[in-house]
Amino acid sequence: MPAVTADTLSLPRLPEPVAGAAGRPVASVTAAPSGVEGEGFPVRRAFAGVPLEALDPFIHMDQMGAVDYGPGEPRGTDWHPHRGFETVTYILDGTFEHQDSHGGGGLITDGATQWMTAGGGILHIETPPEELVVSGGLFHGLQLWVNLPSADKMTAPRYQNLEGEQATLLASADGGALVRIIAGDVAGHTGPGSTHTPITFLHATVAPGARLHLPWRPDFNALAYVLSGSGRAGSEGRPVGEGDLVVFGGQVNPPSPGDHLLLRADERQGSGTPNLEVVVLGGQPIREAIAWYGPFVMNTRAEVMQAVDDYQAGRLGVIPAGALMPHGRVHRTDGEPRVN
Repeated sequence: MPAVTADTLSLPRLPEPVAGAAGRPVASVTAAPSGVEGEGFPVRRAFAGVPLEALDPFIHMDQMGAVDYGPGEPRGTDWHPHRGFETVTYILDGTFEHQDSHGGGGLITDGATQWMTAGGGILHIETPPEELVVSGGLFHGLQLWVNLPSADKMTAPRYQNLEGEQATLLASADGGALVRIIAGDVAGHTGPGSTHTPITFLHATVAPGARLHLPWRPDFNALAYVLSGSGRAGSEGRPVGEGDLVVFGGQVNPPSPGDHLLLRADERQGSGTPNLEVVVLGGQPIREAIAWYGPFVMNTRAEVMQAVDDYQAGRLGVIPAGALMPHGRVHRTDGEPRVN
């Protein structure tokens, strides 16, 4: 990690904050607990314990790995439904295959991002390719759920495949940090992801002792999740380390062109973590009621129950003929999967 690198000396630089500008304060720092997802791959629940109103417009985020699988160990998910939001899968190391019932799909690897708008309903699968299952190897990524406002809950499904080299690359003012913008904009620099809900999503590598000032939209909330390494967040210097989620406080009041986030990497990092690796994200809060049940994120309980009924009736899509399947499974002749 990271999969996409660049010489920061040749990149556009982020501006320093204007004189006297106040940065966002740190509201909280929480440690992500560990769990298991899908067919058995390890995750850290990045948003666990954080109120949804502090995350809005985001719902859920898992750090998948990092794990060094042995031969035969890599795992993914089976076919499953979604409705009412977007899934964003960002792969730093390793490879995932994606396929959905709306015709989207592809290989996600080495800094690539899969952006799937579930909208009114979709079925999909994410699984390691056969060669990775056979050989084993390093796997590390993130999956983020971005809520959709009520007006867009039933929008048509869509799939975007964003290769790592499509990310917009920037450097901090002193050249000590590399920033990859995947969606949204920072200081007028825009990432390739197209979103229904206005957000910014980026990955930064901060060298030991370096500082990263990120200009930030005053109407966006702000979160930072530490993938690896250690450092400090905010002007108050709150200590942060691997698996920590930083929730920055509300917008500067009154808003100003100097509204920004501050992250600093510790001078000394661990032996296996040469830099501070952090994902920073924020968006315009939707501020609507949330009814959430498993893979369905709607506004009312009745809408969730309708999603369950629609899934059971096959109205969210069907598994395509010859579809990807979790390794160790095959299709029955009636189209339903069975275990070998």
